[in-house]
Amino acid sequence: MRHIPSPLSYLILHLFAFCYYAQVTNQSPPNFTQHVSEQSQVTDRVSRRLIRTYQLYSRTSGKHVQVLPSKKINAMADDGDVHAKLIVETDTFGSRVRIKGAETGFYICMNKKGKLVGKKNGQGRDCIFSEIMLENNYTALRNARYENWYMAFTRRGRPRKGSRTRQHQREVHFMKRLPKGAQPAQPAHHRSFDFLHYPFSRRTKRTHYSADQ
Repeated sequence: MRHIPSPLSYLILHLFAFCYYAQVTNQSPPNFTQHVSEQSQVTDRVSRRLIRTYQLYSRTSGKHVQVLPSKKINAMADDGDVHAKLIVETDTFGSRVRIKGAETGFYICMNKKGKLVGKKNGQGRDCIFSEIMLENNYTALRNARYENWYMAFTRRGRPRKGSRTRQHQREVHFMKRLPKGAQPAQPAHHRSFDFLHYPFSRRTKRTHYSADQ
């Protein structure tokens, strides 16, 4: 004999389906802001690295940051100085970068005393800086290991200890500049815009004349 479900069974089944639907629809959407923030703190070993070349102009010294063969870092270089040319490598898909001198190959790092030093191996978090775009259009560079410490230089171009720096100080403000004589990079497929000139044919002139009639 075939068993016929009772109305109570149908009611329980519908109630279960309703609860499941409510649980699914009430789930909060993924928090992409939190995801980006978390992933920006982790070294990206999958994506292709973006490498840029520029100079860092110090707002206080009026000179450029340079990495010397002695591993010393200062902001006393003139525009176009060979030691002022910096190679900047992205560490994540966010704004964390590693900065090294193009001439010496030493990375700009920060030790536990807040002093800027040059290192051959820049894989540590003390050699990673976050680029922060400020409201005055200057850039601040905050160390990844010592989160409240910034790259900074005095008016004489000498490094300032990271423990004495704050984001609003002029000493931590920099401007990115292309090396002297360098041209902005353009995509390989980029072509200049050309105007195309089509001469009027007799047929075009007759058509234009007839339309005026």
